[in-house]
Amino acid sequence: MNTPLEFYTQQKTELENEASSLKKKLVNFGILRFTVFSATCFLIYLSFSNFIQLFIIAGIGFSVFTFLILKYIKLKREKEIIEAKININITEIKVLNSVFHQLKTGEEFVSSAHFYSNDIDLFGKGSFFQFMNRTATIEGKEALATILTENKTTFILEKQIAIKELADKVNWRQHFSALASLVVVKNTSKSIVNWIANYTSILSKHASKIQVSFSIISLFLVGLISFGFISFVFLVIWFFIGLFIASRFIKKTQQIYIETDKISDTFRQYHELLTEIENQEFTSEILKEKREIIKTEEKKASTVFKEFSKILDIFDQRNNDVIALLGNGLFLFEVYNACKVEKWILNYKHTVQKWFEVVAFFDAHNSLANFNFNHPNFVFPEISDDQGVIKATNLGHPLLAVSKRIDNNFTIDNEQFFIVTGANMAGKSTFLRTISLSIVMANCGLPVCAESFKYSPIMLITSMRTSDSLTEDESYFYSELKRLKYIVDQIETEDYFIILDEILKGTNSKDKAIGSKKFVEKLTKSKSTGIIATHDVSLCELENEFLDIKNYYFDAEIINDELYFDYILKNGVCKNMNASFLLKKMKIV
Repeated sequence: MNTPLEFYTQQKTELENEASSLKKKLVNFGILRFTVFSATCFLIYLSFSNFIQLFIIAGIGFSVFTFLILKYIKLKREKEIIEAKININITEIKVLNSVFHQLKTGEEFVSSAHFYSNDIDLFGKGSFFQFMNRTATIEGKEALATILTENKTTFILEKQIAIKELADKVNWRQHFSALASLVVVKNTSKSIVNWIANYTSILSKHASKIQVSFSIISLFLVGLISFGFISFVFLVIWFFIGLFIASRFIKKTQQIYIETDKISDTFRQYHELLTEIENQEFTSEILKEKREIIKTEEKKASTVFKEFSKILDIFDQRNNDVIALLGNGLFLFEVYNACKVEKWILNYKHTVQKWFEVVAFFDAHNSLANFNFNHPNFVFPEISDDQGVIKATNLGHPLLAVSKRIDNNFTIDNEQFFIVTGANMAGKSTFLRTISLSIVMANCGLPVCAESFKYSPIMLITSMRTSDSLTEDESYFYSELKRLKYIVDQIETEDYFIILDEILKGTNSKDKAIGSKKFVEKLTKSKSTGIIATHDVSLCELENEFLDIKNYYFDAEIINDELYFDYILKNGVCKNMNASFLLKKMKIV
């Protein structure tokens, strides 16, 4: 099998060739279209004295011209999709070469009140989200962020199966993402769903009956005039009556038009995404379940969206003066379209939200599957109910290049706590984020950066980054205390994997040592598990008092007046600190 990089490179080349071929076809069709139009006009000019010949030439010529226009539009759409796929493969090639900082950061999803999103570089510049997010819709991006932050440990095996299946459907995923990337909407689906769900009819119940009755009478009058039974004057009078009736509804129909004009593009383009989901066969239970949601009505969701799109397109013809004038004068055109819009909303307002959510689900899961496809050497966690929470071989950080990454074996049992000490820059923080991310990834059903990973599902909670708040008049120390209180409250009712980095940083050393020991003692009495990183080696004395507390460290050595780090997790307590050495080395002191 080709590597992901080889696959994307090959795809890019093939798509570029296809785009080049389509470009030539578009040029040829443009020339042919101009030729047909010119020839038709010339032949019409030559046949001006022969009306039968003129109408035949005009009919054939403009029919061919219309066909060429439609064909041109179709080819142009195909070219847009292929160019979108080319961009997708270019992005993947860049990311596999560690160039991904140009992608969306997802920083809007960072929350200091969340279990872990503020601490582990899940969102923001250089984050895991920026590295793996390939969503093309706003709702898909939000759905992906929800998956990464929901902190759920259920249905992990089912999630894994779904991600594996989608990973293998790489061509389908790219086509879906290409279509989604071409969706340009004025409103988010959330605002559309809210508008539809809360919509109340503006037109009266009799508006539709009035329109139908008026149209029937119009057709009847046209028939009578055609057979010479009545004068054309009657139709003119009836026409002005129609304009008067239409004017009585104009404020209401105008309001409906303004509101629907904002959402017409969404329905026009989303029906293609729904079609892709409907036409694709899935075997995993999660994917099949989502697919069935858009097939529960009498009509397919894509068909329903397409119908509404056509209704809105026809309604938009009110801006054509000729159609608006004749349509309203003879058939109450605006009333007819406004009634169609309200009828559609009434019929489908209960289910539109679910259909939008399905599109967002697949958009988000395409990113998860893409991550799996891009990392064939990562492993899916083996889910276990054993005493061990994590038993990993060669566990590394997923964002670090293989050439730079130092992997560690790591095993921790249920209700154990590891106290990790180490010199500055020795790898403590990276290790904490590696463990944190592996738990988040495992709970999402993703493969992790390891040779093997045995896992007993557990929720994650962290305290690694704390800051003061001028707006809330909070000191750094008080902010940290609030975070620790939040953790204590959470572990009273649920078991968590707790990761703490240098607790009680905002107080003096002696007070910190006493407070930290008491806090760790409290944690050991809970049913949670965790890691506490610290520079305070006095905290390591707790290993002698509690069986479930173990000491580990990251070392630093000074070799030939240079600092050397091996980034390997070792048993015991760190002996070598490097702050004094760095101060001298950088000529600060």
